[in-house]
Amino acid sequence: MEDSEGFSRAPLGQGSAGEGAGDKSSSSSSRVKYLQVDSVQRWMEDLRHMTEVECMCVLQAKHIGAEEEGGQQGELIMSSALGAGGDNVVTRNNLQSLLRRALVVSTDLGKMFHRLETGRWQRVHSTAVRANCHVRSLVHEYSAARNTPPEMQKYEKTLLEKCMELTNITERCLHTDDEFFLKSMREAIHEILTNVSDSFSNMIDMALANEIQVLIKQIESSDSVYTISSAISNLLSLTQDGPQLCSIIANVDGILCLADILTEESSVEVARAEAAAVVAQITSPHHTSTQHLASFLESMHDIVFLLASAALANITFFDSMACEILLQLNAVHILLQACHDRQRVDTPYSKDQVVTILANLSVLEQTAPEVLQEKGVERLLVLLGETPSSASPSEGAACERVQQKAAVTLARLSRDPEVARTAIQLNAPAHLIKLCRTPAERNNSDSVLVACLAALRRLAAGCPDGIEPADHQQLIKPRLVDSFLLCSNMEESFV
Repeated sequence: MEDSEGFSRAPLGQGSAGEGAGDKSSSSSSRVKYLQVDSVQRWMEDLRHMTEVECMCVLQAKHIGAEEEGGQQGELIMSSALGAGGDNVVTRNNLQSLLRRALVVSTDLGKMFHRLETGRWQRVHSTAVRANCHVRSLVHEYSAARNTPPEMQKYEKTLLEKCMELTNITERCLHTDDEFFLKSMREAIHEILTNVSDSFSNMIDMALANEIQVLIKQIESSDSVYTISSAISNLLSLTQDGPQLCSIIANVDGILCLADILTEESSVEVARAEAAAVVAQITSPHHTSTQHLASFLESMHDIVFLLASAALANITFFDSMACEILLQLNAVHILLQACHDRQRVDTPYSKDQVVTILANLSVLEQTAPEVLQEKGVERLLVLLGETPSSASPSEGAACERVQQKAAVTLARLSRDPEVARTAIQLNAPAHLIKLCRTPAERNNSDSVLVACLAALRRLAAGCPDGIEPADHQQLIKPRLVDSFLLCSNMEESFV
């Protein structure tokens, strides 16, 4: 009974359900089974080339998650049943999902550029279909999860239109072998593909900015220490993904929000440390942050000194106004006073940040009087003698940077005659000569050697009587490269 009903409904075999169907049930059953398998296989083969785009988009939009028990929503759909801290979890998941989905689409678009150049039209079209489906799915799910800003809606509309245009035009290239036509189509497709890539990048940037703003609003509006700490941790994890996200965080007033946390006395130490870490990442060195320098300086009185000074050091490298602003904010006094506090500046890493800022400040002429007033030359000579306390390669490298930057700072400041005289009186040439002539004192670092030779020559130019004749003959009078070769070869023994 079941067999005869099954055969009568089968679309295969126009006369298979006649009077003699019962006598041929065995042979018909095997034939139908064979035809069914064959049809499925053929359908799967043809599906790659003959798929209805709109159908695929609808299917793709129906997200198949790893856990479907609680609902049928996609990755980006917000959950309404969230406990304490649930908003942070959702925002983090949305950000991670956005980044994953954006990577998939970007990869497909990159493949299309390559396949277009090689003329692999079948693969170009199949990749265009797949990218179109991913983009439509992403737009659909994100619109359901968030209230899409009007500007982002404009990019969404343009992007979807371009994706459909890209799919249609690549399909036309499958049905011709006309080389002239294909050549003209290649140029048109390349232009459309470029527009799709630009529109997609802009849309993703806006979506990420929207999600980051949610985190910042949580930091600003919440009274829960857990919520604030969790949101800052999420921002910190985002900064690890490159300069683009760092710039987005800065553009949506992330630095201003974090600067407030650094300066609020009511902020807990953990939150302040994490906020300083985020700022250090954002300013390393991707975005100008001079308007918040005062906040960073104010935060340099506690455990976040290292991170705050790292942020300042980063800013002084790429913003020409940063050094002038720091001088106005009394940065020289704050930094040199901090060097006397071993609870704050007790490692080569923190000293590296301090001397980096001083080296960049020393470019300005008005820095020299302030350094003299704070007895900064003495501190630079102490930093010249920095040595590692362990065999750690990273600590040794940090000590080299401290020595090098201390020598650079001294050389720059010695343009001021008063600084040069003070350095000579404090026996600075002896410290520099020791580093030049004893490779072990500088951890065999060539960069430290060059910096010390430059500083020594600058002091000799201002106060020539402060250098011994023998040292002058070997380290000052020759060309810099000759003195460098002489000092760098002092360890070698020729037999």
